[in-house]
Amino acid sequence: MKNILYILLLSTQVFFAQSGFERGNELYKNGKFDQAVEAYENVLKENKQSAELYFNLGNGYYKLNKVAPSIYNYEKALVLNPNDSETANNLKFAQKRTIDEIKVVPKVGFGKLLRDFTGIYHYNTWAWISVVLATSFLLFFVGYYFSETTGSKRIFFFGMFVLVFLILITVSSAIFEKSHFDNEKPAIVFAEITEVRAEPQKVSAAVIVLHEGTKVYVEEKVDNWKKVQLTDGTEGWIESSAIREVK
Repeated sequence: MKNILYILLLSTQVFFAQSGFERGNELYKNGKFDQAVEAYENVLKENKQSAELYFNLGNGYYKLNKVAPSIYNYEKALVLNPNDSETANNLKFAQKRTIDEIKVVPKVGFGKLLRDFTGIYHYNTWAWISVVLATSFLLFFVGYYFSETTGSKRIFFFGMFVLVFLILITVSSAIFEKSHFDNEKPAIVFAEITEVRAEPQKVSAAVIVLHEGTKVYVEEKVDNWKKVQLTDGTEGWIESSAIREVK
């Protein structure tokens, strides 16, 4: 009986979340962007998340000319679906509305080459590739074991050797990408204007002034301050209330 009640409750929650999402879509189509945003936010309050929901929410805030929330929600959508080109394109349009022009310092050396390679796929994709390769290895092993000719055994053995090498690469790539995902903590400035300071206290010198919508990366936290790094390498401390972490 308890299981039936739980299933009914879960089904009801899913129904209302879906209807809220669809209601938001209808409001958006009718140009009622503020009401659409409210509908989408209500869905989020029910702990229902999806890349589509964050994408639509970003669109709604973009239409309302709210820079930081639009960028923030596009970034959230890309966390769930990093390969979505439409979200990435809309994010670029939203970023054009920001005031700060922070340069992106390109990485160099072996670290850049490694990141360029592993960044081709999400860590989940690398993991699935590893599973496929491992399955292929088992098939090659079966072929090697039951082969009756020397030539076919050599082919299967060589194939097994190549597959082991590829499995090591894909597993390593998955681990590297997962580590990068966990350690990278992007955040969006929500304060209309805020100062990044040299130390975690208001009396310290200001390093740079930031405006809403600028993206930073959180490195550590001390009380109500967070140490952040900008894309140009500038580091400093910002009040926690001035930013919202994407992940």
